[in-house]
Amino acid sequence: MENKSWKGWLYLLPAVLFLAVFMVYPLVDVFVYSFEEGYNSASQTFYGVGTYNYSFVLHDPYFLQAVQNTFLLVGITVPLSTVLALAIALGISSIPKLREWFQTIFFLPYVTNTLAVGLVFMYLFDATDVTPGLVNVILGFFGMTPIDFIDGPYWARMLVLCLYTIWIVLPFKILVLTSALASVDETYYKAARVDGTSPLRIFRKVTLPMISPTMFYLVITGFIGAFKAYSDAVALFGENLNVAEMNTIVGYVYDMLYGDSGGYPSFASAAAIILFVIVLTITCINLLVSRKHVHY
Repeated sequence: MENKSWKGWLYLLPAVLFLAVFMVYPLVDVFVYSFEEGYNSASQTFYGVGTYNYSFVLHDPYFLQAVQNTFLLVGITVPLSTVLALAIALGISSIPKLREWFQTIFFLPYVTNTLAVGLVFMYLFDATDVTPGLVNVILGFFGMTPIDFIDGPYWARMLVLCLYTIWIVLPFKILVLTSALASVDETYYKAARVDGTSPLRIFRKVTLPMISPTMFYLVITGFIGAFKAYSDAVALFGENLNVAEMNTIVGYVYDMLYGDSGGYPSFASAAAIILFVIVLTITCINLLVSRKHVHY
């Protein structure tokens, strides 16, 4: 047994080393940097140790705006994309002969370049001197006033960002949920129909419990992915997201490192640790909730 145990650890050693070097060490390093005041990456020097970096970040209007945008994005896109993906997956599963064809069509946006999709959304929503945007053209047919979705009101810009994010994440969720629905044992459905159970009750009592692990996986990864959003906003509003008031927490960290306000790795580290704590807290809450609602 001891030889087999050592062999197992030997097989795991490359993966453990990889995780230690590229995940654990950077996390510890960032945590240390977040307490070093005035850290200079070039000279590797700092003038103090304390919580000033956290205080600065938590009082920075740009960071507070980024937190607001990120939480709105998470709160809107994760539930909507999951519910919409489930509805589409149920529709696809009801047509077995065309299932693979529909799966391919819905999966295409997932393999399309993010910036390319952003250009399409710019064409749909951006009002220029040449065209008011395809969406505004459609709104005009119903007698509605054109809306500047890119440079206009905050709610309009957030609406476009949410729609864009949902469009990007939807294909993966549809593919996973379609596979989960296909794996449900037909025996349960046949037994429920024999008992005269309504379709809605079958969905609530059979389908949802059977695919609950998949739903939980999509919710967890959806929360983590939405909290890491940055390229979506850049694709729509350009690199200067602070001016557009559409920055995210990850975008704030990037700006502190490389952007116009760059050169502040200590502030960036503090913001990154705050993001880590937020994601960890929400993940733990989801894990606690899953104990009652996820059936393995």
